[in-house]
Amino acid sequence: MKRQATSVMVGALALSMSSFGVAQAADLIFLTGMGPESGVRALAAGFEKATGHKVTVSFETGPTLDQKLASNAPADLIASGPEAVEDLIKKGKVIAGTNTPFGLAPLGVSVKAGAPKPDISTIEAYKASLLKAKSIGYSRGCSGNYAADGIAKLGLADQLKSKIKLTCGGPVAESVAKGEVEFGIQQTNVMVGVAGSDYIGPLPAGVNKSCPFNVGLMANSKNEILALAMIKYMTGPSAPALLAPAHMDPARN
Repeated sequence: MKRQATSVMVGALALSMSSFGVAQAADLIFLTGMGPESGVRALAAGFEKATGHKVTVSFETGPTLDQKLASNAPADLIASGPEAVEDLIKKGKVIAGTNTPFGLAPLGVSVKAGAPKPDISTIEAYKASLLKAKSIGYSRGCSGNYAADGIAKLGLADQLKSKIKLTCGGPVAESVAKGEVEFGIQQTNVMVGVAGSDYIGPLPAGVNKSCPFNVGLMANSKNEILALAMIKYMTGPSAPALLAPAHMDPARN
């Protein structure tokens, strides 16, 4: 039987009015990919502290996520790009009406640890550093598309075409650390802290477009009311302070 999000929203509101408290302890399983992971972990820790309910954050690559979704493995929430969550709604994996924006991840630049730090403080400086770089790496997906859009906006797409390397798998900063690319561009929250690389800073305004991330309620959740309470928490007044150390911004209304 198809469940409607509205039928459990009432319960979620009642839960939030009692400070998220329920008589019986319950745990949540939260699926996430690399993009929103830092924000999900920060918000999960805050929710645990506020409610006493454990949130297990399960990091998933594309293949492992596909396997879990196909087998209907236990899960309560999932974080991904808005289009991906909407696609899961169409497939019956996520409850309609729960696709909720919660975070934004701006782009930044990393280089190999100890390498000279390029100037990216202004549009002109960023443009000059791109032209000077021997190789430029970014990933497929949102951050890669936005990086390419920024380069095109600067009128450098043709000039830099031979320097561009699309990375796959882990963070772009890992490719930077291995010396596979000199100048790496990706979401700041994914790049910061990668061993063997130095994070330089954010792209300048005008070419720095943030990747959006949403959360949705899994159709096979066994803890719908608590999961919806967490969605409410992820978009509530506590979220900005929790997301900031995770190098993410709250979603804009």
